[in-house]
Amino acid sequence: MDTQKKQGSIGVTTENIFPVIKKFLYSDHEIFLRELVSNAIDATQKLKTLSSFGEYKGELGEMKVSVRVDKEAGTLTVSDHGIGMTADDVEKYINQIAFSGAEEFLEKYKDTANSIIGHFGLGFYSAFMVAKKVEINSLSYKEGAQAVHWECDGSPVYTLGPGERAERGTDIVLHIDDDAKEFLDQARVDLLLRKYCRFLPVPVESDGKVVNDTEPAWTKKPSELTDEDYLKFYRELYPGQEDPLFWIHLNVDYPFTLTGILYFPKIKNNFEITKNRIQLYCNQVFVTDSVEGVVPEFMMLLQGVIDSPDIPLNVSRSYLQADSAVKKISGYITKKVSGRLEEIFKADRADYESKWDDIRLFIEYGMLTDDKFRDAAMKFVLLKDTEGKYFTLEEYRKLIETAQTDSAGDVVYLYTTDPTAQYNYITAATDRGYGVLVMDGQLDSHFVGMLESKLEKSRFVRVDSDTMDNLIPKADRKDAGLGALERDVLTSVFRSQIPNVEKAEFVVMFESLGSGDAPVTVTQNEYMRRMKEMAAMQPGMSFYGQLPDSYSLVVNVDHPLVTRVRTEAMSALGSGLEPDFKAMTEVQAKADKIRSEAVDGKLTDEQQAESAAAEKTVGEMRTRISDAASGYASGQPLVRQLVDLSLLSSGLLRGKELSDFVKRSVSLL
Repeated sequence: MDTQKKQGSIGVTTENIFPVIKKFLYSDHEIFLRELVSNAIDATQKLKTLSSFGEYKGELGEMKVSVRVDKEAGTLTVSDHGIGMTADDVEKYINQIAFSGAEEFLEKYKDTANSIIGHFGLGFYSAFMVAKKVEINSLSYKEGAQAVHWECDGSPVYTLGPGERAERGTDIVLHIDDDAKEFLDQARVDLLLRKYCRFLPVPVESDGKVVNDTEPAWTKKPSELTDEDYLKFYRELYPGQEDPLFWIHLNVDYPFTLTGILYFPKIKNNFEITKNRIQLYCNQVFVTDSVEGVVPEFMMLLQGVIDSPDIPLNVSRSYLQADSAVKKISGYITKKVSGRLEEIFKADRADYESKWDDIRLFIEYGMLTDDKFRDAAMKFVLLKDTEGKYFTLEEYRKLIETAQTDSAGDVVYLYTTDPTAQYNYITAATDRGYGVLVMDGQLDSHFVGMLESKLEKSRFVRVDSDTMDNLIPKADRKDAGLGALERDVLTSVFRSQIPNVEKAEFVVMFESLGSGDAPVTVTQNEYMRRMKEMAAMQPGMSFYGQLPDSYSLVVNVDHPLVTRVRTEAMSALGSGLEPDFKAMTEVQAKADKIRSEAVDGKLTDEQQAESAAAEKTVGEMRTRISDAASGYASGQPLVRQLVDLSLLSSGLLRGKELSDFVKRSVSLL
């Protein structure tokens, strides 16, 4: 094509293309630099490919890309020594928006041109997001080519004519707009190059210095890398952080191309899922650190790099599109990670156990959120008991199933969420030969529920949620043996001495637990406690979070001190309350008889009146019995002492009540 100066209009369907590019096409204006440098890399890589095919026989020379800032001139220039462009090339690839030169080139050299970056042909036009005028100075590699100069001020009108460039390659000169002067700051430009271009495959020079590593660790074969190489790369990515526990090198070329290195950092219990731990690259060009969709959610806890030209990207390469290719890649990464964990577990069990507390959260989170990972992890997830020993699920079941199978045939897994606070309960369990697991992680309330749903005939029960006999109920359970009046009196005696515990409700229960067990024990309802713990993490369950904590005050009727309280209370109150209790029982029987005569669940007006009167009388009599028992108990420091001891062992005795307990203990001594 003749390179005489000419004027023309860029081939677009609307004159509003530039405002669209400037405001909407790209998610962030700063990526213009990524796009221009990527194009320069493409041009360089293309020339290398042509040279390897013998289609370019000249000297390659120094193959690098340079970025220059001229603050006085108000320009930012990206230069390369790649294939350059003829006037025909400019007409085809610049003036006709969205015709991708890279895609055409890839089709021709698809077997060897894996590192060609461009996909859409729009990258160049991102320059107009920050520039009021853009110039191209280019000289093609083709023999006899003439230099060309192209210029456009952000309207569809351009000029194209002879240029003055003497060396092969292309300069893109941006005349920075007034509202984008930050891109004339050398430090700002270097920061962007560090972000987007730090691992590009061709040297990128800025202010006289090369800013990138052209052969990062993930581009090499695992056999070429030592442990120190992996650690060095991690420290480059995350300076100042503690070294990772281990890593996984991803390297697959079928049915998609994917490389990368994922690191397992030490994860603490008070974790937050950070969304920018894994960086996504496309042929060594940084794309995004928002990798949702490419990796399963639980892998957001990992760190590292993923590089794939097969992940579909939108026009700016900034947002991932959900499609089957991404799902296949996600599935592959899940399989690779679970396989690596199982490999480490089998290869060195002791080393795996030493790392367990640091990776447990990751594995539990994965099992809770990804079915395929859960199924794989059932082989290498570990349970830890209060003695610090580790077991697989299969190992632990075999260990406990003889002693810890209840009368219904369910294997009961006892666990603690706080070995210190629940020490007495743990001791009571281990004294009976039961094992107790430590489940003190942030996700464990959800995790035990998941295990219950997957392990046949199994229940997980916190060690303080009931008495030992009730935690693993056997067929030979003994009755408490209390008469009706005794039960009413003793219920009021003990309930009246329970101090006020904020946001807590207590139910008094009586059990025959043997003289060796504690006289009074506080247990917490397993179901309600789990619901409240899950409510703390799931806003949709806030209803449970507002409910009070549900506790049982379990009185052991076999303990000598309780026998003493029972004998003395009935001696003091029994004869006086017997007539009231007998009368109350008769009135209650009358009320029950009236309700039993209801037709289709409905009472006549007369029956309703009689029933209400009877219920009122029963209530008044029960209150008299309760008041008498409570009044008696207030003068019995032993009852309050037994109640306070049980609250103390459960961590529920605080403030004034704790101080009063100490004083009472001294006086009783």
